[in-house]
Amino acid sequence: MSGHLPLSGVRVLAVEQYGAGPFGTQHLADLGAEVIKIENLQEGGDIGRQIGPHFFGPNDSQFYQAFNRNKKSIGLDLKKPEGMQVFHDLVKTADAVLDNLRGDLPAKLGLDYPALSRVNPKIVCVHLSAYGRAGSRASWPGYDYLMQAEAGFLSLTGEPDGPPSRAGLSVVDLSTGTTAAMALLAGVIDAMKTGQGRDLDVSLYDTALHQVLYLGTWYLNGGHVTRREPRSSHPSLTPSQLYRTRDGWIFIMCQKEKFWRMLCDALGHPEWTDDPDFATFAARLKHRPRLNAMLDEALQTKTTDDWMRVFAGRIPAAPVYDVAQALDNDFAREQGRVVDFHHPRHGPVKGIASPVRVADAALPAVAAPELGQDTDRLLAEIGYSAARLAELRKSGAIG
Repeated sequence: MSGHLPLSGVRVLAVEQYGAGPFGTQHLADLGAEVIKIENLQEGGDIGRQIGPHFFGPNDSQFYQAFNRNKKSIGLDLKKPEGMQVFHDLVKTADAVLDNLRGDLPAKLGLDYPALSRVNPKIVCVHLSAYGRAGSRASWPGYDYLMQAEAGFLSLTGEPDGPPSRAGLSVVDLSTGTTAAMALLAGVIDAMKTGQGRDLDVSLYDTALHQVLYLGTWYLNGGHVTRREPRSSHPSLTPSQLYRTRDGWIFIMCQKEKFWRMLCDALGHPEWTDDPDFATFAARLKHRPRLNAMLDEALQTKTTDDWMRVFAGRIPAAPVYDVAQALDNDFAREQGRVVDFHHPRHGPVKGIASPVRVADAALPAVAAPELGQDTDRLLAEIGYSAARLAELRKSGAIG
C-alpha cells in the first residue's frame, strides 16, 4: 500500500522533550505530518535521549526511540538571536508549533501566538505544560505521577487495605500528549478556514482531572466519593473484576445483564440466574462477596487459557498478562502490532504500531532521528546557503 496519508503536507515544529509532547507529535508523524524536532545541542537535545536504563548507543535511548519515530531533527539554540531568526524562517513554512515547556516559558521565549503571528498569522501554537500558562502554578514544574496523585488516581488504584498506588504506565503523559495532538489539529483546521491561528493550551493537571469524569460527576452532583475496591472491581457493576483461575487470573466484565446469564451457563451454573440475590446489577453488587467466592470456586476448575477458549467471542474476558506476554501474544501478532522501524545505524528498531489504521495507505516506519540530522537539508530547502549554514554553525546557533 502506498496511498495518501491524512496529514501529508502538514508541517509541525516541535519544541519538545521527554514524554507527553513527543507522544502527541508522534501520533501526527505516524499519520504523515512532517514533525521537526527543535533540539538544543547545548543540552544534548531532547532529554529523553538520555533516559535509561536501555540504550542503542550514546545519547540514543530506547525510551527516546519509543516516542520519536517518523520525525526529523534540527539542532537549534533559541536563546541566540541568530537561532531565533532561523526558527522564525521555519515558522513561515509551518502550520503549527507545539511546545511542552514549563507554563511561564513560551511567552518569555517568544513561542506564543502574539510573538509568532508577526511571522505567520496562520500559525497555530499549542502549549503543553504541567499546570497551564495562567494561574498561581504557571511556573511550577510537574510530572505524570504528581498529577495522578493530586487528581485522585492513586486513591482509586490498588487494594483497599494497601497504600495508594499509581497506574503502571505514564497514563497522564500519554493522554495529555494525545489531547495536545487533537487540539493542534483543531487549530490547524480552523486556521485553514479563517486564515488566522491562535494559542491552544493543554496541561497535565487539566487532562488528569478531566479523566476523573463520571466519578467526578457522582461527587459533584451527589457527594459520592468513590474508593478503591478489591481486585480492581468496577465501582457499581458486578461481576466486573479479577477472578482466580487454576493457574492465575482472568478479568471478566459482565457490563450487560445478558453477559451475566451467559457466564452462568458457561460455568455450568444456570441456576444462579434464578437466585434473587443475583438477579440484577444492584442485587449482585449488594451480595458481591458471596458471589465472588462462588465465581472463584467455579473458575478455579480450569486454567485461564481454558476459560478464554470457553468464553471467546461471547463473554467479555481477558487474560492477565505481563508486558512480554502482551507483546508476544498471538492476537497482537495477527494484528501486526509490532513493527520494525528502520534506523540507519541500528538496523530495525522494534516498536508498537500506531493505533490508527489508514485504509489503502501504509504508515511510515522510520526510527527516531539522530540529533540534528536534518538541519542542513531542511534549512537549505528554505534558501540557506552553505556559507550561511557554516556561519550559523560557527556561532553555535545551529548544529
